[in-house]
Amino acid sequence: MAKKDNYIVGFDIGSKKTKVIIGEVNEEQKIEVVGIGVSDSGGLRKGVVVDLEATVEGIKKAVEEAELMAGIEIDSAYVSISGAHIRSFNSRGVIAVSGKNREITRDDVNRVIEQARTVSIPPDREIIHVLPQEFIVDDQDGIKDPTGISGIKLEVNVHIVTSSITATQNLITCVHRAGIEVEDVVLSHVATALSVLTPDEKELGVGLIDIGGGTTDIAIYERGSLWYTTVMPIGGDNFTNDLAIGLRTAISEAEKIKRKYGCVVSSLSEEEETIEVKSVGGRKPRILPKKIIVDIIQPRAEEIFRLINEDIKKMGFEKSLNSGIVLTGGGALLEGLEEIAEEIFDLPVRRGNPTGVVGLVDRIESPEYATSIGLLLYGYKQKFAPGAKRGEKKGFLKNIFEWLKENF
Repeated sequence: MAKKDNYIVGFDIGSKKTKVIIGEVNEEQKIEVVGIGVSDSGGLRKGVVVDLEATVEGIKKAVEEAELMAGIEIDSAYVSISGAHIRSFNSRGVIAVSGKNREITRDDVNRVIEQARTVSIPPDREIIHVLPQEFIVDDQDGIKDPTGISGIKLEVNVHIVTSSITATQNLITCVHRAGIEVEDVVLSHVATALSVLTPDEKELGVGLIDIGGGTTDIAIYERGSLWYTTVMPIGGDNFTNDLAIGLRTAISEAEKIKRKYGCVVSSLSEEEETIEVKSVGGRKPRILPKKIIVDIIQPRAEEIFRLINEDIKKMGFEKSLNSGIVLTGGGALLEGLEEIAEEIFDLPVRRGNPTGVVGLVDRIESPEYATSIGLLLYGYKQKFAPGAKRGEKKGFLKNIFEWLKENF
């Protein structure tokens, strides 16, 4: 087997940054991060490619940096996808068990999932994930894997994720033009959850909020399964734009100020502290109180969390968040954000740093890399977990059955 077969690559192509992570599966069957590449990404807006060439260039730069660090050339990757074009819903499938002695087989599981997948969607959309939530055998619910159980009727609840065909294809085209094959397109929510959520949180019920540059991803897990996903067209860029307007400075300078001094709770900012702010139009820099940053971006943080809270209540999941909220993504780095979220949601809130890998941990132990690391973990389950066959392109039903074995 070629040495390259031991590598997994994740592409997190965002509105602000493109991140390429290379992981090597070592002898202990752990993912060791051996290469990291990051570049500015100006070709996406709210998760959708708006400038093909800029996106391709950003991917190439990040790939080159990661390859140089890892000392290998990569040819394929798992690619995350998100954006306001993502739509998801829950569906149910029902079949009659027809096997010998009415014992449920793998074929029955495949059939019921396929039946749940048979839903009407618009012609401009495609299904990218069908994730089983629970099986029901003769009205007995809560079954994770029904194989071997006897019954007459088999049902399944699934979470179906769809995306715009053109948005997905444009993303894949950018990766191909950078000289890389796409192993799979993975919803960002799914990848991120793998790296920041614990099994206990998923079982008790948890809300995952991933604040990116142009969008914010929301996912709700309960009883170990994904029950709700959505994407809001608001994110870290809104904080930057608010600072640029409020401080009367350039967007690039506002971004630097946000990253260095960003804070959304006044009690965490000293009254006497000041910052130097560059002016636009060649005017002299100004010295302003640091507390002005809180005054500008705190209302935006409150607005984002109120919108999310309203959406969760509207969808009826407010009582599902028994273990609280996990914040992640680059936007989660703002100081005091957890305190604001706890106040709005009236729930415990923690910041989600990615786990599950070894190697260059000091470089990637930040919410900014949650999706990237999650892609490595996703790829590991597809290629290296027990039962997975390396190098084999799996069909839809085979993927589902192996997903069941890996998660339950």
